[in-house]
Amino acid sequence: MEFKLRTISKSAIPEAIAKVQLYRNLNEPEESESICHDILAVEPENQTALRLLGLSITDQFTGHASDRYTEVEGIFEKLTEPFERLYCSGLLYERRAKAQLRTGRPPESLVPWLEKAMKCFEDAEKLAPAGNDDAILRWNRCARILQELPGGEEEEAAFEAHDASPVPDRRNRLK
Repeated sequence: MEFKLRTISKSAIPEAIAKVQLYRNLNEPEESESICHDILAVEPENQTALRLLGLSITDQFTGHASDRYTEVEGIFEKLTEPFERLYCSGLLYERRAKAQLRTGRPPESLVPWLEKAMKCFEDAEKLAPAGNDDAILRWNRCARILQELPGGEEEEAAFEAHDASPVPDRRNRLK
């Protein structure tokens, strides 16, 4: 059955954005995604709605092939502010890695996604508005995830204690 969707008014957009944020906070990403589509039907270039749409979709990541990574990449590419584009892209890669980690994927398969996220956060940090350390906070979280992965620092140290051959330090690779 097909229904003709109704269009919200432009004056309702600020309240609709507030509802998107509320539904994201309530962990109802499908609701927030739907509202974003309603906003974008009226204002296709609305930057807040685009950002929130991409984040709402990443809130639904399960770590499976059905996750809509490519769709979110396309949405974040439409963000016109370089800091936002880089920061949100970093969130995409970080959330992809974390979702896959929850499914039990081999930790070494996640490292490239976390490193890609960290590169985005590093580049975003250079463009961040004064007083906005969000990119640093996310970079640090990715670094901690990498340190906690099996085969991280503790296992490397234990391995080095039993083997004379040096093990490359993952932290130096990420800087």
